[in-house]
Amino acid sequence: MEKLSSFQPVLPKDPKVLILGSMPGKQSLQRQEYYGNPRNQFWDILLTILQEPKVIDYTQKLQVCKKHCLALWDTVGTCYRAGSLDANIKDETPNDIPSLLHKYPSIKLIACNGGKSYQLLNKYFKQEHLAQVDVVKLPSTSPIPGKYTKRFVDKVEAWKVILKYI
Repeated sequence: MEKLSSFQPVLPKDPKVLILGSMPGKQSLQRQEYYGNPRNQFWDILLTILQEPKVIDYTQKLQVCKKHCLALWDTVGTCYRAGSLDANIKDETPNDIPSLLHKYPSIKLIACNGGKSYQLLNKYFKQEHLAQVDVVKLPSTSPIPGKYTKRFVDKVEAWKVILKYI
């Protein structure tokens, strides 16, 4: 099994919210795009809560994030994983999230996309490492059904918490 590496963070000039996934899935890694699986609901949810028109082009999607002061990254920097399931993540090394928060003190919220991102953030970093930033666990946007899968409208409602910070 080959070692997987997450992407560099997407960072606007003064990010206010850091959205953390766990580790990009297989399709995302192949495309070199955050949330590159067309079935993942991330971009649809984000564009809906930001009241932005639906865009297909990845560069335009990143522009929307930057326009709204949203940074994207992953809790996991490297790991081994068969397939795309978070449950299969093994021997992970976290990204240096405390250093990013120190470098960008404008970040006031870490929004974890799903339970695995949240679980690993808490496993590797205590609250004092997170620079007094609020942390929230949001429903996963993954296309893989889980035991806590919510309807799209319920996910949109939960993800609106981001709007309080931007």
